[in-house]
Amino acid sequence: MKGIIFNTVEEAVGELFSEDTWDDLVDAAGVSGSYTALGTYPDEELVALVGAACEATGLSAEEVLVTLGRHSFGKLASHVPDLVDKDAGVFHFLSTVDDIIHVEVAKLVPDADTPVVTTTNIDENTIEVSYTSKRHMGALAKGLVLGAGDFFEEPLDITSERTEGETFIFAATKS
Repeated sequence: MKGIIFNTVEEAVGELFSEDTWDDLVDAAGVSGSYTALGTYPDEELVALVGAACEATGLSAEEVLVTLGRHSFGKLASHVPDLVDKDAGVFHFLSTVDDIIHVEVAKLVPDADTPVVTTTNIDENTIEVSYTSKRHMGALAKGLVLGAGDFFEEPLDITSERTEGETFIFAATKS
């Protein structure tokens, strides 16, 4: 997993709780805690950090990942401002993740193992998001989509979800 994900999670933990909380999670998880944005780190380190957060907060792994994803979206978007057209709207942005965002990530970081994200417009207020990854971080993807809704000032609700193998599929409806 790319370091930028760890960096935004660290920022989210610092803002939601405190910098000391991040240090406590790093210690409890037994991970290095030092991540560079372009570095690549074992997925297990994020899993360990989420596990430590579950122990510390009493939240489920899904709740932790959704919260971190939602809070991290704006930070990730700030790293690629030219690729995030706030005027185009959240559904347009979500439809470009694979064809634009992940393509640009691959240019910057050739060894990036990005998930496959596809969308289908159900109607003018609902979009179906399909997230496929061996990482099984659908809850993080769900949080990022909710964070995109917040960022674009088009709040979203998740109205259905299901898993098919390595694919997590959910519908997001404008509130």
